[in-house]
Amino acid sequence: MLVLRSSPASPFGRKVKIAAHHLGLMDRIDIVAADTADPNEVLRQQNPLGKIPALILEDGTVLYDSRVIVEYLDHLAGGAKIIPADAATRYPVLAAQALADGIADAALLQVYESRWRDPAQQSVKWTTHQQGKVDRGLAAAEAHAFHGAVHVGSIALACALGYLDLRFEGAWRATHPRLVAFLDDFAARVPSFELTRFPS
Repeated sequence: MLVLRSSPASPFGRKVKIAAHHLGLMDRIDIVAADTADPNEVLRQQNPLGKIPALILEDGTVLYDSRVIVEYLDHLAGGAKIIPADAATRYPVLAAQALADGIADAALLQVYESRWRDPAQQSVKWTTHQQGKVDRGLAAAEAHAFHGAVHVGSIALACALGYLDLRFEGAWRATHPRLVAFLDDFAARVPSFELTRFPS
């Protein structure tokens, strides 16, 4: 069995789980929760960065981060299932994944600012800087409005939007109707999106 170290609320862990479901590999993966804040967590030996997700292969090799893991899963499923092989489509899909991951990362950094720092030490300048990344990323994604085949870019975008729903009360929805339509369509076509939803 492969072992996925993650946590239920992680948008990056969710991306891996949705990819695994979509590729028909979920029955080969054991999910083991990880606490990234615990200094005694074995995750820090498995991934020296202490970050999730991390995928432990059957021979003990550990893969991280989510982009590497989903590429490995795509390879395991026969290749070119969610990451196209043809350069003309491959790189736009990978760029879409990078954009969505950047949105999720900037959102996470805002959450960490309030979670890890005492109120007196929190930086409005920092959170505003990160929110700018989210806003510009959403505007770019809105302009593209990914539809059609499920690929790693659309999976990553759905997970980023899901995280914004979870942690920021879905404020993005009021000004991004095409992304709302995208997410509704994705959720209807990809059952694992609901299966991996973190209970709010």
